[in-house]
Amino acid sequence: MSKILIRGAKILGGEPQDVLIDGETIAAVGTSLDAGDAGDATVIEADGKILLPGLVDLHTHLREPGREDSETVLTGTRAAASGGFTAVFAMANTFPVADTAGVVEQVWRLGKESGYCDVQPIGAVTVGLEGKQLAELGAMHESAAGVRVFSDDGKCVDDAVIMRRALEYVKAFDGVVAQHAQEPRLTEGAQMNEGVVSAELGLGGWPAVAEESVIARDVLLAEHVGSRVHICHLSTAGSVEIVRWAKSRGIDVTAEVTPHHLLLTDELVRSYNPVYKVNPPLRTERDVMALREALADGTIDIVATDHAPHPHEDKDCEWGAAAMGMVGLETALSVVQHTMVETGLLDWAQVADRMSARPAAIGRLAGHGRPVAAGEPANLTLVDSAYRGVVDPAGFASRSRNTPYEGRELPGRVTHTFLRGRATVVDGKLA
Repeated sequence: MSKILIRGAKILGGEPQDVLIDGETIAAVGTSLDAGDAGDATVIEADGKILLPGLVDLHTHLREPGREDSETVLTGTRAAASGGFTAVFAMANTFPVADTAGVVEQVWRLGKESGYCDVQPIGAVTVGLEGKQLAELGAMHESAAGVRVFSDDGKCVDDAVIMRRALEYVKAFDGVVAQHAQEPRLTEGAQMNEGVVSAELGLGGWPAVAEESVIARDVLLAEHVGSRVHICHLSTAGSVEIVRWAKSRGIDVTAEVTPHHLLLTDELVRSYNPVYKVNPPLRTERDVMALREALADGTIDIVATDHAPHPHEDKDCEWGAAAMGMVGLETALSVVQHTMVETGLLDWAQVADRMSARPAAIGRLAGHGRPVAAGEPANLTLVDSAYRGVVDPAGFASRSRNTPYEGRELPGRVTHTFLRGRATVVDGKLA
């Protein structure tokens, strides 16, 4: 593997420096490196672009096996690389469900073969995501995939006894249960956020308390058994307060927010465009502002995309029949720049923390989320933060096009992504 010299990059938004990659490792970081120091290195003129550690997504739906019409591990990892990600955690709601060692190993091996980013499978908490019987948690952890994160995402582990048992079980190997917080009885027939807009449109409302009540229960269960719990796609101001309270008590809870919940509100549902139909639903402006503040102050630990691809026919239909979900890997960093950096709520070092270091730490993923420093793995993302462009899903690497940002101008563009020193994206195009 040849050497690469990135010249004049602003590491974490700081002063311009040069970074020399030699093989899979960062060999040197300094202000006076040149092609002579690097020998026959390929030189990339960064011209003040932002250099970040490779992004890590703790919540991605790759759909394979079973729904390859939506996404595959190959197309999903290509989308991830395009968005600056060097590692993604693949959710378990595939067909068959990733509830055995065999299925998680299949996903893991497909990730190894794809080559565009590392794929760490997430195992199901319960058999078939049915919420009745614990899945093979220990066997999935002991498999080649080494699973440490377990989730029935798409469904809530609503049985308190099952949730307690799962939390107790994963303690043995420092695992974590990632909860999709949705009380099913409170969301029967729900189509969107419960509030003024749902009342005016006559659509079934999805109350905030359906999320908040599950989070409250689960942080108390985690405290009771002394285990780790992670809250998926937190979406309400009330949920923020519960997590903040739990952290003040020393409960081992972490939480994520999606880019779309940092930007979009339920007012968009007035269009009846199913591209805005998502689980949990788009909430109010008050919730959006609370989520931004919580991400800024660390109450919410990370940004996770909840990349949920669907084929055209599953979204281009009437609202009630449409599938829930949005693609997000290729736009996540731009939305975070728009909502958090340009508003002064986060700087680029904090973006690296929320989108690389912390998700890698929560998932116990070695080799990712590391500092941009000599001796560290060369998992890197170079971003042209001055760029502004209109989102065109026709150019996506994902197999699906269900983005809520089509036609919207967003800032920033990933120009290069490096996975262990190998360029997967060069000049904004897949290598």
